[in-house]
Order: sequence, then C-alpha cells, then structure tokens
Amino acid sequence: MYRTEKDSLGKLDIPSGALYGIHSLRASQNFPDSNTFPVEWYRAMGKVKESVYRTYRKFRDASALKYGEAKTGKAIPDEILNALLNAAGKVAKGQHYDQFIVPGIQGGAGTSINMNINEIIANVALVSLGKKPGDYHIIDPVEQCNIFQSTNDTVPTALTIATMELLTELGDSINKMRQNLEKLENENRNELRQGYTQMQEAIPSSFGMLFSSYNDALSRDWWRVSKCLERIRTVNMGGGATGTGLAVPRFFIMEIVPELRNATGLPLSRSENMPDSTSNLDKWVEIHATIKAHAVNLEKMVSDLRLLSSGLVAPNQIRIPEKQVGSSIMPGKINPVIPEYVISIAHKVYANDSLITSLAGQGCLELNAYLPVIGFSVLESLRLLISANITIKNNLLEGIIINKTDSYDQVMLSPTITTALVPYLGYNRAAEIAREMKNSGMTIKEVNERLKFIGPEKLEAIIQPGNLLKLGYSLEDI
Repeated sequence: MYRTEKDSLGKLDIPSGALYGIHSLRASQNFPDSNTFPVEWYRAMGKVKESVYRTYRKFRDASALKYGEAKTGKAIPDEILNALLNAAGKVAKGQHYDQFIVPGIQGGAGTSINMNINEIIANVALVSLGKKPGDYHIIDPVEQCNIFQSTNDTVPTALTIATMELLTELGDSINKMRQNLEKLENENRNELRQGYTQMQEAIPSSFGMLFSSYNDALSRDWWRVSKCLERIRTVNMGGGATGTGLAVPRFFIMEIVPELRNATGLPLSRSENMPDSTSNLDKWVEIHATIKAHAVNLEKMVSDLRLLSSGLVAPNQIRIPEKQVGSSIMPGKINPVIPEYVISIAHKVYANDSLITSLAGQGCLELNAYLPVIGFSVLESLRLLISANITIKNNLLEGIIINKTDSYDQVMLSPTITTALVPYLGYNRAAEIAREMKNSGMTIKEVNERLKFIGPEKLEAIIQPGNLLKLGYSLEDI
C-alpha cells in the first residue's frame, strides 16, 4: 500500500505507513550511500525542534496578548503544537531513527536532513492525533514543523549540540583512562627500565616515568577538549537562511537560544555575528585539529606499548593482555589487536582532519554546502576516539604486566648506564667502561672491578634507582 505525495518537481509513491515523505525519498534516491547518518545528530535535531516549538508557543501567546490575532496571523493551535512537541521529543530520544533514510554523506547543505526530520515529526504528530501519515493539510512538514526555521540554522545548531555532548563524553573517557595510567605510574615509580632514543639504547629511565609521560600528554588532551566546548558553543539559531534573521520574529531570535540552553544543559550562546557563523565553518576545523592531537598521543602510546611487548624485543619490558587468537593457521599466535585498532582510528582521524580542512575552505559566500560531510566526519572522529579510550582502558592498561626483574638486569648490562659516571670520571673514562661492557657482555660492576676506576661502594650508590632517576646532580654528590 502506498500514498502519493507531491512537491514542485512532481509526485512520488510513499509506503503508506512510512514516517518519511517525498523530500526524504528523493534524497535517498539522489544519494545512494550506505554511510548512516549519525544518531547523535538525529537526536540533537529533535532537541532543536522541541526548543523551537516551545519558543513558538511563547511568541504566540505573548503576541496574542499584546496585539491580538490580527498581528499573529494563523497561529498553530495547542492541539497541534502539543503533538509536534511530543513528536520532537521522541526524535530527541532517538525513536523512529529507522525512518531517517537520508545518508550521512549528501549534497544540499543539510536540507535533506532538516526535511527528513520535519516529515518524521509531522507524521508522528498526525498519527498521535488519529490521522494518517501524509495528511499534510492538517500538519505540514514546512508550514508547521519548520516554523521560523531554516536548514541553515537548525542543522548546524544541532551539530553543535551533538558535538558538545560527544566532547563531554570524550573528556570523561580520557580521565577514566588516566586513572589507570596514574595507578601504573605510582606502582612503578622507581622501577628501572632501559630507555631508548631512535630505537637505540639510551640512559636508564623508569616505568613510572614512562607512564607519567603518557598521563601528562593525556592530561593536556583533556584540557584541550574542555577548551573545545568553549570554542564551539556559539550557534546561529534564529538567523534563518543566511544569518540575517529575515522573516524570523525578533522575539524568537532573542528567546530560542536560552530555550536551547534549558533543554540541553549546555552553555550555548547566540553568535554575535550570525552571518559569519552561518557562512564560515572554521570552528569545526579548530576543534577537530584539537582532537587530532589526542589521536596523535594515543597512537604514540599504544605504538610504544606494542613495541616494548613485541617479539622483536627480548626480554620484553612489558606484556600486554592477550585478547584474541591471532591466526587461523599459526597455533598460539597472539597479535597486538588493541594497539592496531587504536592506530587505525588515529589515521582515520587524520584523514577526517584533511577532509574537514579542505571542505571548510569550500564555503561560498553566505553558506558552505558541505556542512553534512564535515559534521559527519567530526562526529565520526569523536566516536572513534571515545571507543579507542574505552578499549585502551579496559583491554590494554588493565592487565598489563611489568617485567621488573629482567628490565633491571637489562639496565645494568647496558653500556649507556655509564652516562651516570660522567660527572665523576669524565666522558673518556666512562666511555672506556662502556666499550668494555659492550665487548665483554659484563655488567658495569664487573667491568669496574676489573678497571678499578671508582670505588665499589661509590659505584653502588651512583647506580641506585633513586640516584639514576633524580633530576640532575649536585656538586655535593661528587
């Protein structure tokens, strides 16, 4: 069974029970892509519509009180307005998402997004009133559902809301992961490990320092994410098609953003220059570049942990948890799938960053037609980074094993430990001990016993973890 809907281009048959309409169907035919529209953006559109209808009620009632019906025109009655609010509330909760048939990547600057939402709201409201989907002479997707709105203010405003909600979730996931790193740092503060520069042995370090460096990098990431919330909180809602507010009541422009703040609990503010925030999308370039830095830090950390636990290094300084069978032909093979997953995510974020940067520059005069794919990529990166943090915490850091004994022995056998003797013996004599250690395979204690460059008690004090790890030396030490 079908119903027939028409627009200025002609007519199309729509499944009779469908909550979408002709605008959505045309879009799905024009954009035959399988990239699903982000559900976070879908829910945020519902929140925007709810706020619009509440603000409209305030405008309607205030106008009727002051001017009477002669000034307000054909007002939306409470019965229909309540049905619209109820329908928008369902969208805000993610209901009827299966009726959103427009893909994530599309043309048209987001008009298809807005119209698919309008059609869902209209038809849900109609059904709630005992009518049939498509009875648009009662509730029209444009006349009522899109009252005082444009695609060009509702869609980017919803994107801002969805992004801020995911940024909050991203910040929380970073802090939860940092708790694991702080625990590893504190438990292994003075446990020596061999340090490396350029994949060659360097001076001694500690597991505490290793995990501390990751923890501080992620602390900066959390701070940056919190700043992103400040950088993108302005919206152009109420600005209409190009941010000028043409055909939108001034009352509505002044009241819609406070209503959005109440509805979302987010510190949204109206842009002081709405034509600017309508046409220029550099805020998405800025915040995505910021979360890209988090991807960089994650890639560095998991790459290190993968290397230190790999079959190329013996003895392994650490062992990462074994999470799944690694081969369909090699029995017992276990692969570092968590680091590989996170590295894959990091490079997807880098690719998204390039796309967002280039398409933000493709804005033309009053509008950027590529907002949908820019928003799609921003939200995808946020979701991927959140998932990376969750799996690092649960499947990599929890259950990691530190090889303390072998790591200590490795430090004592490494010629680079002689760096600690430079303040006492000078570079050349320390280098002589290093050469002997390298040629003989003996420890620093054994070589010094042969060369007798420094007293054994003094050497023992110098190579204690507390001395090797302290910040610099004092002349009193010599």
